[in-house]
Amino acid sequence: MFRTSDIVLIAVMVSAAALTYKAKREAEDQLAAVQKIHAQIRYEEDTIDLLKADWSLLTQPSRLQKLAELYKAQLALEPVSARQIVGLGDLPAKALDIQDILNGRQGAMADNSDKAPSGDKDPVVTGDIAQ
Repeated sequence: MFRTSDIVLIAVMVSAAALTYKAKREAEDQLAAVQKIHAQIRYEEDTIDLLKADWSLLTQPSRLQKLAELYKAQLALEPVSARQIVGLGDLPAKALDIQDILNGRQGAMADNSDKAPSGDKDPVVTGDIAQ
């Protein structure tokens, strides 16, 4: 009837078939995951394109001009004159006081951490200019 070698060969064939089926199933699962990720990427790219289109629509100069004219009273906007635009060399240098020298802040950014706010106005720090 069956010899031991036949039984061993049948067992090897069954285990090879099982491994092949398992490998095929894992490959199909990976392919499905990759396709899902590609679909998400396409969705995100479409969303980005839509947002770019909306942004370009919202920032059209003619639309902004109409809005500026419509809300002129609330915004209190005025055109920029040419003499308001200056270079970096035209800006005045920050005056040093003795505290800046003692604290070693000769070229550092403005820091109002040691000063308490005066009144109800908070100190505003922007670059080298403290207001």
